[in-house]
Amino acid sequence: MSMAGNLRKVTGLDKVGGLRRMARLARRRPRVDLSHPARSPLGTAVVNCVTYHKGVRSPGGRDVIEAVKQVRKHDHGFVWLGLHEPTQREFAGIAELFDLHPLAVEDAVEAHQRPKLERYGDTLFAVFKTVCYVEHTELTATSEVVHTGEIMVFVGTDFVITVRHGRHGSLGPLREELEANPEQLAKGPAAVLHAIADHVVDDYLSVTDSVQTDIDQVETDVFAASGARVDPGRIYQLKRELLELKRAVAPLARPLLELTSRPIRVVEPEIQAYFRDVSDHLLRATEQIAAFDELLNSILQAHLAQVSVAQNEDMRKITAWAALIAVPTMVCGVYGMNFEHMPELHWKFGYPLVLGVIATGCITLYRGFKRNGWL
Repeated sequence: MSMAGNLRKVTGLDKVGGLRRMARLARRRPRVDLSHPARSPLGTAVVNCVTYHKGVRSPGGRDVIEAVKQVRKHDHGFVWLGLHEPTQREFAGIAELFDLHPLAVEDAVEAHQRPKLERYGDTLFAVFKTVCYVEHTELTATSEVVHTGEIMVFVGTDFVITVRHGRHGSLGPLREELEANPEQLAKGPAAVLHAIADHVVDDYLSVTDSVQTDIDQVETDVFAASGARVDPGRIYQLKRELLELKRAVAPLARPLLELTSRPIRVVEPEIQAYFRDVSDHLLRATEQIAAFDELLNSILQAHLAQVSVAQNEDMRKITAWAALIAVPTMVCGVYGMNFEHMPELHWKFGYPLVLGVIATGCITLYRGFKRNGWL
């Protein structure tokens, strides 16, 4: 059967105009080999396509069109479609099948979006910034501490589409956790949206705990005996990475507020209560990041103060030694003048006397500087 015929049965478009439009769309898209297990009718970016009924995963693997047809035919359950970095061409069929708004599709394909929540009719579009901590043996001025990615989620009455960008943030473990709790999964696509939001925010807290370890290490190095010799580039690098983390975390507060306070058709009031818990966790992560930023500012100021103190101490030592050298320089300069009548020039012990005066003056100055901490 042609793709246009399948789509007609899925969407229920019986009008002639609708069939002609779908037929033209089918002719524009190339035919894909459906027998290949790694492919779907909508492109190779599909990671997984699963149908759930009353919170239980339906057995057997189906392609996207077949899964949607079964869900809409029996009017129960929902489809969870997962994709990873799809192209515009790969996403075109999915957008048509689920009637997704072109602006949301463009955001999902292009990525690089701020966390946000948008409503297009009966479809909810959410963007989450994912973060992960980059392990490193030693923090340097060029170390990457935080790596970010994105998860876009389309939520409808009978489907959830997740689009992931980046090398991390896999939703496979999350899917397994949800499948182990069918009562929660039976609450529909909104339960999946909550689980994703909770998963993303939990990662925020985990990353902030790891970043705190780096900040503690820098703080220890700065206030150690050799703190004045700490590379300030390490502190600046931590501030830059912390800023990237803040850009991922802070903007999510407003979307979560909408999910908890405003009525949304695809989000049941029972699920909104769960989003309040996620919002509390996000607030904790935001407060930690703000505290880290202030602490790094204090550490940087302390480091600059230590550098200034060290420079002052060096200048005092240089000044003290210059004063010690000034005594013999002055005496020798006086006796280097070509005057005929100068004191003790013809005395037998004149030379030892001058040397004694120089030594006594230098020793006196040295003991005074040493006692005052200048040397």
